[in-house]
Amino acid sequence: MTVNVEELTVEKVQELLAGQRYVADRDLATAVYLSLVLGKPLLVEGPAGVGKTEIAKALAAALDTRLIRLQCYEGLDAHTALYEWNYAKQILRIRLEESAGTAGRSLEERERSIFSEEFLLERPLLAALRQPDRSPVLLIDELDRADSEFDAFLLEVLSDFQVTIPELGTIQARHRPHVIITSNRTRELSDAVRRRCLYLWIDYPSPEKERAVIEARLPGIDARLARQICQFMQQVRRMDLDKLPGTAETLDWARALVLMHVDALEPEVIEPMLGLIVKTNGDVQRLRRALHDGELVLAAAPAQEVGSDG
Repeated sequence: MTVNVEELTVEKVQELLAGQRYVADRDLATAVYLSLVLGKPLLVEGPAGVGKTEIAKALAAALDTRLIRLQCYEGLDAHTALYEWNYAKQILRIRLEESAGTAGRSLEERERSIFSEEFLLERPLLAALRQPDRSPVLLIDELDRADSEFDAFLLEVLSDFQVTIPELGTIQARHRPHVIITSNRTRELSDAVRRRCLYLWIDYPSPEKERAVIEARLPGIDARLARQICQFMQQVRRMDLDKLPGTAETLDWARALVLMHVDALEPEVIEPMLGLIVKTNGDVQRLRRALHDGELVLAAAPAQEVGSDG
């Protein structure tokens, strides 16, 4: 079902995301709504694993459109993000033409034949500009991992949603993409990027929200177990760890517990599964000691107590 962006409301955005099992509070739904109706990129920052990337996935599914993902990394350059030429195929064509003879064809004609659509390799940014039927969701994931020079290039593409390929000319977006940019803040993004985006910070979830996420993603999970998981994760995040676990780790752990038919947390159940919750040996040892010393409480809390910390 095609969604008309002009007819959206904040409440409708919440409803659409909920339909994709993404739990969105009003602040998040408002930011997504404004990004859609204003046609501005949405910059989403926050700790790793709190659901930043999932916003783009859920939004694409809700709008019934294509999700195009540009995963950023150190050394990412314009050609890798935008387009490249299929050099192997070009060389093969040149050799075939040489063996067949190219008399009567000028150098310009031969050059045009190999720098044509047939040999163009679309990368995520160009693919987003050339979507033929509807606006895609363009996810520029973990922009902070790319070099700062990439910010400037990105601004140029996103300012007019067009790009010039010297051999083919200027290509303008047929349907302006809905852009979601995520960052874990391993470096500061440029002020120019921030000025052109709407901004949203996603923090670790409150117990109520985390339980809602668990129940949305794992319908039918035992209510007592879900409360215990949320209570345990809130305690873990108050510890001095190398890397605090996010919602992604909570869901992995909850899914594993369900698959193992666990209906209540016990130390002997938790210890072998600590690698689902934290990701360094030091953190595993800290949690193990906290369990043995009784610093982590496993008793199921009443519903009204689960929300007392957040």
